[in-house]
Amino acid sequence: MSEPDNFRQRVFQIIAAIPTGQVTTYGNVAQLAGSPRAARQVGGVLKKLPEGSTLPWHRVINRHGEISLQGEDFKRQRQALLAEGITFKKGKVDLEKYGWKW
Repeated sequence: MSEPDNFRQRVFQIIAAIPTGQVTTYGNVAQLAGSPRAARQVGGVLKKLPEGSTLPWHRVINRHGEISLQGEDFKRQRQALLAEGITFKKGKVDLEKYGWKW
């Protein structure tokens, strides 16, 4: 298994562990996966998820507490978070309140 495959698998395992009603950042996932400077790569892994994946990708947001996606993807992520009871204030999630403490 190549290094990118190992990273991908670690990203999947970390995201699968994020509890309902909590969020984490791309950077935190990268750090937990052992590559603290790979936040963008975490986004790339999530972008390539297969259709119908049950991985809770929507629980990963940017370090400012904002959704980084745009258009329909933004709406899907926002709806999924709202459905879990996560609220937004001025477009941001309160990371102190909803941030996953792994």
